[in-house]
Amino acid sequence: MIVPSNRWLFVIALALVAGASAIICASAGSSGLTLPWASGEGTASLILNQIRFPRVCAALLVGAGLAVAGSSLQGLFRNPLADPYVIGTSSGAAVGAAVSILFFHGFLLPVSAFTGACAAIITVYFIAKRSGRVPVETLLLTGVAVSFFLSAMLSFLIYRSGENMHQIMFWLMGGLWNADWSSVTIGLLVIPGILLLILAAREIDILSLGEEEAATLGVNTEKVKIALLAVSAFVTAIAVAIAGSIGFIGLITPHIIRSVTGPQHRYLIPAAAIAGGLILLWADTLTRTFLNDIPVGIITAFFGAPFFLYLIRRRTGV
Repeated sequence: MIVPSNRWLFVIALALVAGASAIICASAGSSGLTLPWASGEGTASLILNQIRFPRVCAALLVGAGLAVAGSSLQGLFRNPLADPYVIGTSSGAAVGAAVSILFFHGFLLPVSAFTGACAAIITVYFIAKRSGRVPVETLLLTGVAVSFFLSAMLSFLIYRSGENMHQIMFWLMGGLWNADWSSVTIGLLVIPGILLLILAAREIDILSLGEEEAATLGVNTEKVKIALLAVSAFVTAIAVAIAGSIGFIGLITPHIIRSVTGPQHRYLIPAAAIAGGLILLWADTLTRTFLNDIPVGIITAFFGAPFFLYLIRRRTGV
């Protein structure tokens, strides 16, 4: 863990690496190397400006959103296994996307996915709410139960999808094939969410100590929980609407960054945002350059699961 005076230097260094990575990843691709300063109306300029750069920007924004949502939810639930999908966001988005593909031929698919994710979060919250309070443990368990129900609904839709099954399954694997400048415009909405979570860093730190301790320190725990849940769900819904279900970014990135910056969220959240974007950016570049553009969700799961097991072993000393 680095000393406190160097934590912001670490965040700045990550930002510089992200900028350099964006240029490198935009330059590389299956069609060969394209210089980032290419101009004109040729094929190289078209590939760079209309395909690679939007995809690079979308990867950075989606990865940042998932990592930040994971960081805040792990603090909220006081559970290192919490991730952006634990409260039903992914399952709700998947059902929304499947409905769009099955009944409307994919019309407004990102909007349908976003609507499904938001509907799932609202459902979880109102089921878990009792007597004006939303216990964290009840919220977590309710999210798991709703996720299972939505997964069953999704399985039924896939079973009845017929020739649309391939399209639904491809979306569920997660990928950035369809990323364009309109996707980037939508993705920019994660930035206000990230800023709000950074501003709430102190409250997240206090809430991670426990609800009773937070209340004695003057924190309105119910309002903070609602705000954290709403912003995290919103950021996750935007990310899922753009790229589908991409696992492990929101789970492992906070663990990696926490081992460097420590648990304070004022450092953890901005660093995790940049690191999450970097991880997804390089994973997506690997798939489109060397692996025939397979779904990037496969890559993040393939490398993320073993790495997470390594983190668990190191944490427990097994």
